Amino acid sequence: MRFDDDDDDDDKPDEAQRGKQDDPLFMGVAKALYKARTVLIFGEIDTKIAERTTAHLLALAHEGHGDIKVIINSQGGHVESGDTIRDMIRFVGPRVKILASGWVASMGAMIFLAAAKENRYCLPNTRIMLHQPLGGVGGRASDIAIEAKEIIKMRERINKQIADATGQPIDRVAKDTDRNFWMGPEEAKAYGCVSHIVTSAKEF
Repeated sequence: MRFDDDDDDDDKPDEAQRGKQDDPLFMGVAKALYKARTVLIFGEIDTKIAERTTAHLLALAHEGHGDIKVIINSQGGHVESGDTIRDMIRFVGPRVKILASGWVASMGAMIFLAAAKENRYCLPNTRIMLHQPLGGVGGRASDIAIEAKEIIKMRERINKQIADATGQPIDRVAKDTDRNFWMGPEEAKAYGCVSHIVTSAKEF
């Protein structure tokens, strides 16, 4: 399921990624990020992003117990792929500190909230958006009814996760996420999404 109505294009060949793997500059940057124990999550959340992020987190956890830093800029995407990343952030042994940049919306925001509250950072021009999952299923009436029940269960689960992560009452979260709920850094901090608004790497 998704937080939006776009078609899932997970099966399309990732030509750009294969091209990057042949680029010495890209590989040098990737090695530097690995050495710095830093994971980047950019763009739409899909199974490729979930697999790459999981592999990176597990590899860094295997290398040592030092903090892992995650930087995220994402409009959201596939719910189950996002759930994989959320669970993996909590599954690996090392502490995960996460930095929001640009915009962190929908399932991207849920991944951001996976880190412990004191480990959530954002840059000064970041926007954060929470909302409920959307459906776009067609077919037989019985299938649509099943999908509708699943979306309701998913919405309740996500609202509880937001409430647990922010400290907001579940009733307020349900009301706020009924529509796109945008927050700037100070608003996100007051809401309980963000603990630190930072302007330099040394603060992170």
